[in-house]
Amino acid sequence: MNRLQDKVALVLGADSRDNMGQEVARRFALEGARLVIAGRNLEEMARLADELGGTCLPCDITRKGDLRALVAHAKEWGGRLDVAVNAVGWGLTQGFLETSEEELERMIALQFKGPFQFLQTMVEGMDQGGSIIQISSATTRAVIENYAAYIGTKGGIDHVVRCVANEFGSRGIRANCISPGLTETPMTAEAMATPGVNECFTGRYPLGRLGTKADIAAAAVWLASDECFMTGENLQVNGGLLLRGNPTGVEVGAAVQRALAAKAGA
Repeated sequence: MNRLQDKVALVLGADSRDNMGQEVARRFALEGARLVIAGRNLEEMARLADELGGTCLPCDITRKGDLRALVAHAKEWGGRLDVAVNAVGWGLTQGFLETSEEELERMIALQFKGPFQFLQTMVEGMDQGGSIIQISSATTRAVIENYAAYIGTKGGIDHVVRCVANEFGSRGIRANCISPGLTETPMTAEAMATPGVNECFTGRYPLGRLGTKADIAAAAVWLASDECFMTGENLQVNGGLLLRGNPTGVEVGAAVQRALAAKAGA
């Protein structure tokens, strides 16, 4: 406890009830951090900020002016900026040939251009060093079907994080990624509610279970703390998924059919 005592921590993407960003924010608060909550759902952000004794500000990651205003707000409210987490994401499921130009542009804006600008503005705002954490995905290394745009943008920004770590380490700024596997969040709720899906994926995890938001939040606490002597890395907080890889679409489909058949026969 208190590993982040009095640190000013900004979490972007903590604006959906019980999503990964909110879990990280709550864990940071338990460790003594002062929280700045950001995203596009003002009502939900205000609720969480009130719960945690923090502050909030609307922010669209695709708008650099919003990001600069967010940094200015954090420093005015807290006096400095010590930790910045980007948990914004869009789980587009679309075949490679079927991905439209509009979908691709939106994905690039949310998961490459936006995070690139997030990294720029957070580096500019960290006068006394600090930790920047990007929520990435195990899919950049354990490929899954129909996620090409998602995987490509996540993988691209992973490499930008490495560039930031290399260039700004001399200023005491650390930059790292965390890669979850399949995790129960509002973004994955529909897929995980499908009979057979959880069982199919769980078998690919050597540690025997799917990851949780708490697993990711615990890793984020360490990356944000002064105990961390790591930069430019991608923590694979996914129970060993990379050892076996994600199931194929055929495997998932077969698992769903088996589960539905068993349910019908019960």
